[in-house]
Amino acid sequence: MHELLMNREIYTRFVQPLLPEAKRFLWLVTADIKDLYIDANGSFQPLLTTLDDLVRNGVSVRLIHAKEPGPRFRTDFDQCQALIRSESFERVLCPRVHTKAIVIDGRVAFVGSANLTGAGLGAKHEDKRNFEAGFMFDEQKDIDRLMTWIDELYLGEHCKQCRRRDFCPDPIIDHL
Repeated sequence: MHELLMNREIYTRFVQPLLPEAKRFLWLVTADIKDLYIDANGSFQPLLTTLDDLVRNGVSVRLIHAKEPGPRFRTDFDQCQALIRSESFERVLCPRVHTKAIVIDGRVAFVGSANLTGAGLGAKHEDKRNFEAGFMFDEQKDIDRLMTWIDELYLGEHCKQCRRRDFCPDPIIDHL
């Protein structure tokens, strides 16, 4: 499968039906990160609540982002005890990240323009959201390549030769 999704289709075809169904791991990569809501059985809840539930159910969640989250996201985060306390939730900040990608269980992925925001990936009304596009795919060779790249980013492999280190508020690798 290789499917172009645009605008609200990203939410209705990928985020809402597939993201909460992660069984083993969920990797999220984004530049911008703000509050985002999804429909969970007929009521809207913060994405963080969904992530908290996934972690409570044994799913490992990895979040890589470029900027500090918005204030409403931080308020919601403070309510998610599994995300705060569990080693199954991992988060790193890298100001050079501009990629927007999601990998679910190494079986399906999305890469596109949408940030982890309500107007990008969330349940916002069609007339209030950003204009976004991206691809949902399940080709294993592409998912493996994307996962290798995300893993290198998460582990700080790019920190060794980064020429933007002076602007990094939270280096992944402290001592080079």
